[in-house]
Amino acid sequence: MPAYHSNLMEPNTRMIGNMALLPIKTQFKGPARGDGVESDIIDEAIYYFKANVFFKNYEIKNEADRTLIYVTLYISECLKKLQKCSSRGQGEKEMYTLGITNFPIPGEPGFPLNAMYAKPASKTDEETMRAYLQQIRQETGLRLCDRVFDPQTDKPSKWWVCFVKRQFMNKSLSAPGQ
Repeated sequence: MPAYHSNLMEPNTRMIGNMALLPIKTQFKGPARGDGVESDIIDEAIYYFKANVFFKNYEIKNEADRTLIYVTLYISECLKKLQKCSSRGQGEKEMYTLGITNFPIPGEPGFPLNAMYAKPASKTDEETMRAYLQQIRQETGLRLCDRVFDPQTDKPSKWWVCFVKRQFMNKSLSAPGQ
């Protein structure tokens, strides 16, 4: 069975490096305004996460797949934090903190996928990419809390937490030991 790929790549999609800047439905400020979009890359990544996380190899078919890969790896990082949370409120605080924490972008030392991602061409592109990835991180964390926490028990769902030990493509956005 093949891995799932993004269906959101449009011919006029803005690019930074070789990563697509896709519109997202969000209340967080940033370069990706997705007003009126029905489904975005975050919805797609969350929907395909449980299937894609089992793949050790992933063929990149378009630039939107690079964005999907980043969001999938970020979901894994979120699940590591959420499994330790005792309530949704605590989970939302953890996701906010993780979303705004300083993180490496493509081309910087410490970014685990530098072989697949091109470095932004200019300082402006670098700032735009950092803002876009931060916007994705914040929105993904918020949406993941909606899915992971059971409304009756206010505890993380075992059907999400069971994927914590899985590593998509044998990669992780966090440094070893974190």
